Amino acid sequence: MGILAIRADERVKQVHFTGDTISVDLADGRTITVPLVWYPKLLNATPAQRANWQVCGGGYGIHWEEIDEDLSTEGMLRGAPAPRTGIADG
Repeated sequence: MGILAIRADERVKQVHFTGDTISVDLADGRTITVPLVWYPKLLNATPAQRANWQVCGGGYGIHWEEIDEDLSTEGMLRGAPAPRTGIADG
């Protein structure tokens, strides 16, 4: 008998939110959950805006047209928050 090789598949299947997190279900069965505060555009978006996402980047990214936000599964797995814009927090 051979060893069954499980291959990672980081393509986006589903996106869902709690009050303070974003979770992305991957094609290989894993779920990435990160703090919503890492992504200020999503944090400040309405629930309807958050729900209006589409898969992009060959299946490895998520795009929100209305709020001009893009995330990649690679960045989320690395634990990379959105880059700071240099605008002082209010």
